[in-house]
Amino acid sequence: MLDKKHILNRFISYVKIDTESDPKSTSTPSTLKQWELANKLAEELKSIGMQDVSIDANAYIMASLPSNVAHKVPAIGFVSHFDTSPDFTAANVKPQIIENYDGSDIVLNKEENIVLSPDYFEDLLLYKGQTLITTDGTTLLGADDKAGICEIISAMEYLIQHPEIKHGPIKVGFTPDEEIGRGAHKFDVEKFGADWAYTMDGSQIGELEYENFNAAGAVIKVNGKIVHPGYAKGKMINSMYYATRFIEALPKNETPEQTEDYEGFYHLHSMEGKVEATELSYIVRDHDRTKFEARKQHLLDLVKTLNKDIGHAVFEIDIKDQYYNMKEMVLPVMHIVDIAEAAMRELNIQPLIKPIRGGTDGSQLSFMGLPCPNIFAGGHNFHGRYEYVPLESILSATEVICKIAELTQKSYS
Repeated sequence: MLDKKHILNRFISYVKIDTESDPKSTSTPSTLKQWELANKLAEELKSIGMQDVSIDANAYIMASLPSNVAHKVPAIGFVSHFDTSPDFTAANVKPQIIENYDGSDIVLNKEENIVLSPDYFEDLLLYKGQTLITTDGTTLLGADDKAGICEIISAMEYLIQHPEIKHGPIKVGFTPDEEIGRGAHKFDVEKFGADWAYTMDGSQIGELEYENFNAAGAVIKVNGKIVHPGYAKGKMINSMYYATRFIEALPKNETPEQTEDYEGFYHLHSMEGKVEATELSYIVRDHDRTKFEARKQHLLDLVKTLNKDIGHAVFEIDIKDQYYNMKEMVLPVMHIVDIAEAAMRELNIQPLIKPIRGGTDGSQLSFMGLPCPNIFAGGHNFHGRYEYVPLESILSATEVICKIAELTQKSYS
């Protein structure tokens, strides 16, 4: 039986440490403050009895739990990230504990009238009667992905304390900078030593994901000419007007707010402009590789067409791929998904197998030779003040980890 209070206290201790990453930084980790939690985690892994605990110069943490059976079993891994998103502040997180949630509005911050309501966030009603951990309305919580870390360490601790649960070798890894797309960049797959792994980085209880977006970033530079507006006729080129022409030329129904499931999109996530120069930053997403390539080509063709219509090169474009759909790397080893699904069913958890409308460390790790589906960590409303996680979901994810280890051993006995 898992120690509910012990695991709650562990999670709270993690989220109180600010680990926000910084996309503008070129160092790894991108912020020095990530080291505080990284060092704490390394020491905690040692204290619970994990072996081969290491933390490298870039704050990547790895540890091992040896097999407790005589026969050969593949090494499996569990991976989570300890940074939090720069989308919203993670400084001075003050978690609130809502016991026996009754399904009504939760006042996160009375002074600022910040309310977490099931009228808007309907998923709250899934957790009536449970213990919710919320923010105080002024920060994010950090369940993404400190819940995952808590679950992995708690599962390892439980397996160490209960040697009657038979398992093969288990590897754990914690990474910095996942929230800025760099979590797997310096992950040493060979050193990790697992045959396959699972990221504990999903949301709602039951989520099991092995498909994600193919992803690219596109920067469109729009070149203008600035002259005195009183003498501008026939001379001024206002780059901002041309930028809106580019924006308007893309399909209006292929944006994040208009798409779902397997539908891809173009997303204008930032723009900065003056008369002389405007820059548009897009992300391009699609699960289907052929459609993904077509989306990128559409942007290239649009730039070419607009420049031809205008008569000179107002537009420039630079497109860079970011990550790919892990599905093509997981399909040849689908038994690793089957084991996770079986583990959930044995624990009476309904698996929710669906595509990720985003990416995880697992997508990059899969293409680095470590097939890595994604499992729920339990949180909701990531990256903002309305983030929350049910304690029962953290406990369930911990149990799933233990069950995966047990079933993997059984399947090779």
